[in-house]
Order: sequence, then C-alpha cells, then structure tokens
Amino acid sequence: MKYLGDADYQHGSPSKLGVLLVNLGTPDSTEVKDVRRYLKQFLSDPRIVEVPRVLWWLILNGVILRIRPAKTAEAYASVWDDKEGSPLLSISRKQATALGAALSTGQNQSYGQSSSLNAEVELAMRYGNPSVADALNRLRAKNVRRLVVLPMYPQYSGSTIASVFDEVTAKLSRLRWIPECRFINQYFDEQSYIEALATSVESHWQQHGKPQQLIMSYHGIPQRYRTNGDPYFCQCQATSRLLADRLQLAEDQFQVVFQSRFGKEPWLQPYCDETLKSLPAKGIKNIQVVCPGFSADCLETIEEIDEENKEYFLEAGGEQFSYIPALNEQPMHIDMMTALIERHCKGWPEAEKVDINNKAALTASRDRALALGATA
Repeated sequence: MKYLGDADYQHGSPSKLGVLLVNLGTPDSTEVKDVRRYLKQFLSDPRIVEVPRVLWWLILNGVILRIRPAKTAEAYASVWDDKEGSPLLSISRKQATALGAALSTGQNQSYGQSSSLNAEVELAMRYGNPSVADALNRLRAKNVRRLVVLPMYPQYSGSTIASVFDEVTAKLSRLRWIPECRFINQYFDEQSYIEALATSVESHWQQHGKPQQLIMSYHGIPQRYRTNGDPYFCQCQATSRLLADRLQLAEDQFQVVFQSRFGKEPWLQPYCDETLKSLPAKGIKNIQVVCPGFSADCLETIEEIDEENKEYFLEAGGEQFSYIPALNEQPMHIDMMTALIERHCKGWPEAEKVDINNKAALTASRDRALALGATA
C-alpha cells in the first residue's frame, strides 16, 4: 500500500479539513472466498478476540475459516441487493454523501441549521473495502491537514472504537507529516442522537401502533470484556434509559437485550434470542425491536433481527413483530453527525471562520518558499 508523503506537498496549496467516517465492514461479495477473506481480517483483530494469538491462530485457521464462511455467505446472500450490494456499504455511502453535502453547503436537512465547516468527507470500513488506508490516501490527496475521525458506533467498546483508533493511527504512523487529528469515541448520550432515535420510534408507532414492549437490542461482547473495564454495557443501558424516558415508557414497556454472541463463553445478557423465545409464554405477544447501537442497517439487523429472531418469536407463540430500521441516512441522523463534528472542531480555524486559505497570502507564501530554494 502506497502512502502519500512529503513529495506530494505543494507550497502555497490550501489546506483542508477532513472527516473520516468508519463503520465495521462487509465482504466484497457473497462468494465464499470473499466472505472467508473478510472474516479472516475481522477475526484476526486482537481487539475482537482477546485470546492468546498462537492458540487463536490455530482455532481460526484450523476450524472457523473452514466452516463458518459458507454459512455466513448464505446469510449475506439473503440481504444482498442486486444493484447496491451490501446494505451496510450502500447505506454508509449515502450517509457520507449526505454529510458531505451538509458540511459543504452549510445547511442541515431537518432543522435548517447553518454549518460553519467546509470539510472533505471520506468513508472507510474497518474490515474490507473501502479500507482505512485508501480513505486516508484520498483525504491526503485533497491536502487535508486537519482530520476528524468519527467511528459510527454510538457506544464505546474496545472491540469497535479502539480497533478503529488502532487502524487509523497505524496507517498514519507511516506518514512523515501526519494531519492534526481529533477522534470522536462515543455519542451514546447525545441529546440529538436520542431525539433522532425517539422520533424514528414514534414515526414507526404512527404507522404500526404501539407494541406491548419495545425491545432495545445491542450487539453483544463477551462478559469478560466488561469485567476487564469495557464501558460498553453501561453506555448501552444509559442510551436505553434516555430513550425510554424520552418516549415516556414505564419499566415494563421496554427491555434491553444483547445479540450476535459467538462461541461458548458468557456474553452480555440477557440474550436477544432467548428473551424473544420466552416472551409469548409471559403474555407478551406484540413487540417491536429497535437497535440503537447500529448506525446503519446491516446483516445483524436485517437478517439476524428481522428474519431469524422474528421467526423465534413467532414460533414461540408471538403474534405481532416489527423491526424499527436504524437511523441510516435519515435527515435527523445527518444533522446529529454534523453538529457533533462541528463541536469537536471548535478552536480550529475552519470552525472559527478564520481565512487560512486566502489566495493572495498563499501565493505570496509559495513565492517566498521558492525563493528560499523549495522545489514545489
């Protein structure tokens, strides 16, 4: 992988502000070989699987990558779009485009708020494509000298946010001249995020009515990670409480569950699948599920929640089930991201409307540099 270096710098060229959006990732196709490649990168990350490396290498390459890719490929095929491909990737691209428009035009879509930034926005996936390295190269080619990194995970976990930090800093460490960076590592309790979630739920209620219970499902992590200090569980609970308060839900009108567990060790509980199987016997036969930890719909929400877990609930005697889509590229979601990025850019010239790219001043600076012996 080639990284742009000092030779690409041009004296007198205007510097820019960049925003790097990062989500989890997706295979390039539903072919087993592509899914295997994706799973190998994902499951080789020590932030994802905290097991001694030699032991895990044997398990991963000797067992998991021989069995799991075919099954996972089938799951991806059930959600893959013939034209747009992976739902996570297509939605993330729409988010990046909408955010770029909001930052460049200065107009948020829902509230009409004015943005003071003019930023270059690039999308990357932590695993798969578009890669973090390629996105950073594109930003550097645009002369981005100040960079905001926004991982698209509302709640912090070492297995997600810290992994993005590892990858971004590892790639930047190969540059001689790194950009000034700011890293947003959580937004689980942002008022605008909670409001966007609540508005989405209320809109769903207007079309489908209110359920007996609202199930708030989050991606799980091993219980061991929480015991070792990961704040993810507590932040999921905080998001849920804030959302329930905003929706004026009583304690018996919502539940928090965790999905997507893998392996035999205990993960965060209660488990989503077991909870949904048990609800009809308790007289709860009308539920709706929202996933506040997912910024974009993906395999885990479309296939795991709205297909697999829906089937569990209905087979157990449930009568009404509906999934409330993720915020995706909804205007309020883009507004939230725009405001979040603006706040984290405070103090930078771009945010303070300081003209650091005055053409006459840049030309004069270039002339001085050339006079002193600069070659570009």
